[in-house]
Amino acid sequence: MTHSIVTWNINSVRLRLPMVLDFLAQYQPDVLMLQEIKCTNDQFPRNAFTEAGYPHQAVHGQKGYHGVAIVSKFPLTDISSRVFCEIPESRHISALVDLGHGPFTLHNFYIPAGGDEPDPEINPKFKHKLGFLDELRTWFGDPIFQRGHLIAGDFNIAPHENDVWSHKQLLKVVSHTPVETEALNALLSGGHGWVDLVRKHVPLDQKLYSWWSYRSPDWDNSDKGRRLDHIWSTADIAERSVGAEIIRPARGWTDKPSDHVPVIARFRLP
Repeated sequence: MTHSIVTWNINSVRLRLPMVLDFLAQYQPDVLMLQEIKCTNDQFPRNAFTEAGYPHQAVHGQKGYHGVAIVSKFPLTDISSRVFCEIPESRHISALVDLGHGPFTLHNFYIPAGGDEPDPEINPKFKHKLGFLDELRTWFGDPIFQRGHLIAGDFNIAPHENDVWSHKQLLKVVSHTPVETEALNALLSGGHGWVDLVRKHVPLDQKLYSWWSYRSPDWDNSDKGRRLDHIWSTADIAERSVGAEIIRPARGWTDKPSDHVPVIARFRLP
């Protein structure tokens, strides 16, 4: 028996609720972590998710922008959120869940995109992004992160050469600049035991994307994508990881899709 956890930047949960419900009906994940829900807590479509079989919900919303949520078939406890860089934006929520092989903590992140100019001296959005990553590095140094944690979300960084359509052409483009990729890779390999669950199953020599820009009218044929959405876990959880999948067709499921697609990590019971 396997279980699955999904991350998806939905870019407005109310606008794209039918697409999300169709996805849940087809793929039946145990947990769905959403970013950019773009609604306040009281506006979140709780009843629709409950009727779809996801009655356990943790929501950290914000009017018009950002916002993260977790919906689950299994109970969520110890729900909390964290503010980064003293900027009160809804970019993190965590909860304890037990899929049947012991409890572990889920963290859902929406890391700042960083704007267009990769210079923290002139671009406060990029400064925020780098500061966010720096605070994550410090926080992840806590011994509690040695085991029992899974982090996922829109990290807004494509860390490897084959996580972008052109490494050379994107080296000066926010999301793939060296300062960003080095910071994210330092988090991954910084001695905290994190495992990139997607790249555990898809070799680094394969191109892999989870985002295609709205600016590209023919996204499928041009295929100028980036892998911005990630699922990592501590080693103890990664041992149970049996597969991962990026649902590329979701980018074209409707006339107004999200520019991100769902990323799935699958696990086995002991």
